[in-house]
Amino acid sequence: MDNIYLIMIVALAFLAVADLVVGVSNDAVNFLNSAIGSKAISFRTIMIVASVGIALGAIFSSGMMEVARKGIFNPGEFYFNEIMFIFMAVMITDILLLDFFNTLGMPTSTTVSIVFELLGASVAMALIKIGVDNGSFSDVVEYINTSKATEIILGILLSVIIAFTVGALVQWVSRLLLSYDYEKKANWISALFGGAALSAMTYFILIKGIKGTAFADESIALIGNMTIDAFLETQWMLLIATNFILWSVVSFFLIRFARTNIYKLVIGVGTFALALAFAGNDLVNFIGVPIAAWQSYEAWQASGALATEFSMGVLASKVPTPTFLLFASGMVMVTTLWLSKKARYVSETEINLAREGESKERFQPNFLSRSIVRISMGMSEAARTVLPTRINQKLAHRFEKPVITLARDKTYERPAFDMVRAAVNLMVAGILISIATSYKLPLSTTYVTFMVAMGTSLADKAWGAESAVYRVAGVLNVIGGWFGTAIIAFIASGIILTLISFGKGAALAILLFAAVLILARNYISYSKKSKEIQAEDSLHKAESSSIQGVIEESAKNISNVMKRSKKIYANSINGLAKHNLDQLKKNKKQGAKLSSEIDELRDHIFYFIKNLDEASVGASNFYINVLGHLTDIAQSLEYIGKVSHKHVHNNHKKLKYNQIKELKEIDNKLAEIFNNTKQAFDERSFEQIGNILERKQELFDLVSQKIEKQVARTRTEESSPKNTTLYFSLLLETKDLMNAVIELLEMYYLEYDDSIIPAKVME
Repeated sequence: MDNIYLIMIVALAFLAVADLVVGVSNDAVNFLNSAIGSKAISFRTIMIVASVGIALGAIFSSGMMEVARKGIFNPGEFYFNEIMFIFMAVMITDILLLDFFNTLGMPTSTTVSIVFELLGASVAMALIKIGVDNGSFSDVVEYINTSKATEIILGILLSVIIAFTVGALVQWVSRLLLSYDYEKKANWISALFGGAALSAMTYFILIKGIKGTAFADESIALIGNMTIDAFLETQWMLLIATNFILWSVVSFFLIRFARTNIYKLVIGVGTFALALAFAGNDLVNFIGVPIAAWQSYEAWQASGALATEFSMGVLASKVPTPTFLLFASGMVMVTTLWLSKKARYVSETEINLAREGESKERFQPNFLSRSIVRISMGMSEAARTVLPTRINQKLAHRFEKPVITLARDKTYERPAFDMVRAAVNLMVAGILISIATSYKLPLSTTYVTFMVAMGTSLADKAWGAESAVYRVAGVLNVIGGWFGTAIIAFIASGIILTLISFGKGAALAILLFAAVLILARNYISYSKKSKEIQAEDSLHKAESSSIQGVIEESAKNISNVMKRSKKIYANSINGLAKHNLDQLKKNKKQGAKLSSEIDELRDHIFYFIKNLDEASVGASNFYINVLGHLTDIAQSLEYIGKVSHKHVHNNHKKLKYNQIKELKEIDNKLAEIFNNTKQAFDERSFEQIGNILERKQELFDLVSQKIEKQVARTRTEESSPKNTTLYFSLLLETKDLMNAVIELLEMYYLEYDDSIIPAKVME
């Protein structure tokens, strides 16, 4: 039986590595997003700076490991075997939960997950012990470190409000002082901003770095025989003032003589500081539990007592974490940072929510987001009414965004936000996280960095009338996911602990095997999804400024739409024929996806028209008509996919053999038209369109014949109203689909014909 604990230690070691990978994949975006979104420095430089910060932060994070040992529960109330069960339940739950959020591309909190997993597992074990001893439910509080757990949980929750408020306030003041023309400001103004930012970050880098080392408790004569730790705590005002003066002078000389962009320097230092704070604060979330389990195992082995009789009060004492383990963990984190594709997927969520101007909105507005935006607009209008007109004008001028004219070839892509906002994001987040770390509070780096970014976005007026409801809905969704994380972590770890406690080795083996299967399945699913996205015939926005260019660019989109239309229509018919619900469900999603992509093209019309030459305004009319016909095609396909899925999902009767046969006949004809159209647009051989148009009447006549046959069947032999409704719906929508395709072809054919006549005359 004793061997099971050694096996558990080995399993926990592997789980620790896996947890580092999935954890960093979710949390890496916390310190990368500001630098990536502002495009202030190259991606490679960002990654190098962040890697150094992570490596150093990991080495200095020993003190935070106490949270896993005694921060949530009272270890003296549990025996060794019970502690090991708790740790196993926590690690299995943590890996599966974080990987689930990574797959969704949603940033969640590794701190919240580990805290509530420890809480859920320890409460479940306490309840089992109480049940065995016939104790009272109220005795649970004896097993839980309620004061510390409450402090941690309140700190995490308060961080949401504090980070958002401080981020918004600092950004508003910064923009008020610097405006959007910050690069044209006097050197001394930029130097003061650089001095403030760099001094704040330097001080907290010192706190985070030095306080985690063995030198922190050493007395130094130079500072009055005080320890470094005590000096940093008591003389913080002197240090910050000295730092501010020093860095302001350095910043001025760098700007004035070295022509350095001080904002880029701040972003680089801020990325380093935040990576350092992240590793120092969050490493406990990934390896704190396995290290505590290993130290527990060593103490138990040395005692010679039975696992069921050895009290774990030893965990209440401070035990240093071996530096080589911290270093190895840091290397795993750095490697994951460079290789993880999921980290980049998660980062898109925060960057797009904080983006200046328009972007692809991932979240749909809801009642709450609309209400918040409406109330905020009302409050803003009331504030403008109260303030004098002159002050309103000055404020408006300070927040007036510069107009950036993009090159026609789109070689320059506008950053998500400017360097002032990126610097404020990093500065505020780094300071808040480092303050919490200095007090050994496992503050959620995700909550802080995300809410700071959202606060600065709000203060910077990045959420305009065109995007506010979507962005607020996104923030609410992410926050809702955070609360979901806490609830799921608490319940899931409690359930897994119960299974391990009663099932022992057999339950543990099954759970570990199930965890490996789920992780492998998620990895394969994500890889498959990524490949599909890369290989998919996605649609592209038109960027040409002439009608000939629009014809050429739209041809590729139309070819892709024809290919996907053929597949979606055929899958609808085949799914109905086989009564295959899974196929119809996937097909329904494909139809909705095609419709969504075309909607994105329509959303781009404003920018397309803005980009046109005066002599090429006619291209806008052509492009708008193309999108109109593509929209009609997508809507017909989406409707066909929806009604087909609904019919099978509701378990209605199968279509009759003759009905399926007739639909397949139409499908074959449609496939021929889709194939010929795709070929014509692929080869840019628009004269082939004439051949397709000559045969258009055949399909219309075929559909009309099927409608007449179904009318006759309905009057004589049809007995299913649902089948009749579905069949007529499919035929009528097919007719609308073909109308849209034919009208699109006719428009292209006429435009092509008109464009080649002048060329022939010139010859």
